[in-house]
Amino acid sequence: MAQIADNPLILVDGSSYLYRAYHAFPPLTNSAGEPTGAMYGVLNMLRSLLMQFNPSHAAVVFDAKGKTFRDELFENYKSHRPPMPDDLRVQIAPLHEMVRAMGLPLLVIPGVEADDVIGTLAKQANDAGQPVLISTGDKDMAQLVTPGVTLINTMTNTVLGPEEVQQKYGVPPELIIDFLALMGDSSDNIPGVPGVGEKTAQALIQGLGGLSTLYAHPEKIAGLSFRGAKTMADKLENNKEMAWLSYKLATIKTDVELELSYKELDVKPPENDALLSLFSQYEFKRWISDVENGKWLKAKGAKPVQAVGNTQVEAVEAEAAPALSRDNYVTVLDEATLLTWINKIQAAPLVAFDTETDSLDNILANLVGLSFATEPGQAIYIPVAHDYLDAPEQISRERALELLRPVLESDDVRKVGQNLKFDRGILQNYGIELAGVEFDTMLESYILDSVAGRHDMDSLSARWLNHKTITFEEIAGKGKKQLTFNQIDIETAGPYAAEDADVTLQLHLKMWPKLQQLEGPLNVFREIEMPLMPVLSRIERNGVKIDPAVLHQHSGELTTRLAELELKAHELAGEPFNLSSPKQLQTILFEKQGIKPLKKTPGGAPSTSEEVLEELALDYPLPKVILEYRGLAKLKSTYTDKLPLMINPKTGRVHTSYHQAVTATGRLSSTDPNLQNIPVRNDEGRRIRQAFIAPDDYLIVSADYSQIELRIMAHLSQDAGLLAAFAEGKDIHRATAAEVFGLTLDEVTTEQRRSAKAINFGLIYGMSAFGLSRQLNIPRKEAQRYMDLYFERYPGVLHYMERTRVQAKEQGYVETLEGRRLYLPDIKSSNAARRAGAERAAINAPMQGTAADIIKKAMIAVDCWLQAEQPPVKMIMQVHDELVFEVRKDSLDLVAKKVHELMENCMKLDVPLLVEVGSGSDWDKAH
Repeated sequence: MAQIADNPLILVDGSSYLYRAYHAFPPLTNSAGEPTGAMYGVLNMLRSLLMQFNPSHAAVVFDAKGKTFRDELFENYKSHRPPMPDDLRVQIAPLHEMVRAMGLPLLVIPGVEADDVIGTLAKQANDAGQPVLISTGDKDMAQLVTPGVTLINTMTNTVLGPEEVQQKYGVPPELIIDFLALMGDSSDNIPGVPGVGEKTAQALIQGLGGLSTLYAHPEKIAGLSFRGAKTMADKLENNKEMAWLSYKLATIKTDVELELSYKELDVKPPENDALLSLFSQYEFKRWISDVENGKWLKAKGAKPVQAVGNTQVEAVEAEAAPALSRDNYVTVLDEATLLTWINKIQAAPLVAFDTETDSLDNILANLVGLSFATEPGQAIYIPVAHDYLDAPEQISRERALELLRPVLESDDVRKVGQNLKFDRGILQNYGIELAGVEFDTMLESYILDSVAGRHDMDSLSARWLNHKTITFEEIAGKGKKQLTFNQIDIETAGPYAAEDADVTLQLHLKMWPKLQQLEGPLNVFREIEMPLMPVLSRIERNGVKIDPAVLHQHSGELTTRLAELELKAHELAGEPFNLSSPKQLQTILFEKQGIKPLKKTPGGAPSTSEEVLEELALDYPLPKVILEYRGLAKLKSTYTDKLPLMINPKTGRVHTSYHQAVTATGRLSSTDPNLQNIPVRNDEGRRIRQAFIAPDDYLIVSADYSQIELRIMAHLSQDAGLLAAFAEGKDIHRATAAEVFGLTLDEVTTEQRRSAKAINFGLIYGMSAFGLSRQLNIPRKEAQRYMDLYFERYPGVLHYMERTRVQAKEQGYVETLEGRRLYLPDIKSSNAARRAGAERAAINAPMQGTAADIIKKAMIAVDCWLQAEQPPVKMIMQVHDELVFEVRKDSLDLVAKKVHELMENCMKLDVPLLVEVGSGSDWDKAH
């Protein structure tokens, strides 16, 4: 990494900071509803920078309002960018005040961009021999890099000198402008040369040089060894004017007339009174304390993370862990050293554990190495199967596992890991049952705040420890040439693997104290998520038997049907076109057929999204055909074609992967295959289910909760009408129709029941009268009348919805019956659409999240019975509110009865939980 000189002139790209903070931080507000997230983010980054480098000279530079000289050069410059959001615009003036109160010079120069001001100051200082550090996330700035001018990205903590620019972009700093001129820059709407992307631009510059050379010697271009080289000279010549315009647009000015020089950018002591006043107004409570205690710029480097457990979601600082150094990582190559470390592991109060493998396929992967951390900064890697030439001597996998088995299978050796479900499966490939698992940092993060960001280790390390981990791509490469872990040399693999264990341990030490303070989330972590982890592992490893012949036949029928739909679409369009091309569909629908566009894409083109087509399909035949075509094409590519290829050669079965830490509400998701996306209520979905079959002498058993979210709604709302309907075992949709339309149950028509069903389920998801009118294809006023009648008959539901909205705004989150929290960062947003979305989520999340908790508790209860009694049963799938089993035929009655009992009694509500159990030779017959 490039070295940063002592006391550099620091130039901060404030506009870059502003947008990155706005999008990276939650949209926080103070109690007055004023947005504060972007201010907090920018100040936090500035504070961290000052504490890290303690500069004597610095400046924060923002773009000025209005047009610049580039807009005069090219009227479309940055024209695609949407206007600044209102909740960001109002933060700019107070942010400027705060920056000045910090003692930092602030520059806003009309007619040019912040980049130009920074470029001018950087050149001034560099010419005078003063080292410069530019803090930005924009790649344009790479053109300013010299041996004396360095870039730092505070979000990723990466530093770019001349060598790093060459490595990152494939061209040196002095040719970055040429690079951008050739490939263009979509973020600034710099056009570039049509047909020239990043790789082609690199090949041109690396082969010959910049624009001047390329246009001076076009005859040499055809001799370069990249695809399309033979026609590239003509392409460049035809777009010569555009290329040189792009060059001008991409060039940062370094001669802006400024009223002060870099020497006058003194960093002054902070104005504490002004900071206290501003921090009080915007409720940056922790910082108020820091200013009052003289710690505002004296604490160690900090990075913001999202707080949890407060009545209002706000950001807090997590100091960088002082022990996060790789100096004390050890690669264990001999048995004597391993035995010494085994003693340390057994004596440690808590040990972090991780595996390294040659694949992410949990069934087929081979163990390549294991890592452990016994205390912060103390970690080892034990390589057992690196296979490249000249590898140092390794302990064999068999011998290492023999020595480690007592540790791995001991309940007394307490363990923490990151996504330990994977590691558990890998060890099972070698007959080892991982025990003593107490914590999983992925699940700790997820339970603390499911929407704070991603819950992978690299993201958590940046968020909680202010530490950038070694990424897998950094040691293994990318794409088709990416190495598997067994191909990586031990000297490189050792620090990477040991760091995984060390970071995991330190993440737990940061997160666990937070989680212990929150009774509800702590209960969910201990009683649901951690016990569920081995259950999901067993389900994944059980897998499900697939009949490829059923899928092949279905695929052939889909091919025929797709061809018929394509012909029909061509007839309706009056000409042939590619049904999978949004651009061609836009032309047909909106230009040739004259249909009025309903929405636009971010790029400004008329949208042909599924939502838009569904609305158009109410009035036009072609969108309806396109929707059917898209749906069948997706089923074919995702399931009928792909499922046979997913049969594991080792087991002959398909093994999905379940994800505990993805959805906001607590629901499980699955991939490879995604079981949750198989259509439930149409013939095509049923045909796919027919391919999920039972082995000989076994049956598929499906146990499905009936209308679980409506039952939870009845419990939460305590509405007397709903409670009575469920208690009496009535058809809830028929009962709702009778109430809304003032009929007896026997008088309710099928159409009226359908309308009531749409209302029942629509309210759970916050459907508006407009949405209901679209779904039922009725006028909006009539839909509103239905909803008004519903709330008259079920006033408890309306009170629940109103109460939940108020509670969500007051505390910033909602909870399930078990105490799972969903934070709602947009609940006070000044953006009406975002706020309305958060309110809908607030109403729905307690129901959907409680349903998730119920099915998870049911899985744990059923698994406990299976482990204790060992009946001839396998739990093979979880889909929505359904559990699926493989059951030996002679045990069917016993198993159906027991599963029914366990699922209905795993949680008590004020209405009965109802489970429907079915069986058959395939999943469709059982469902």
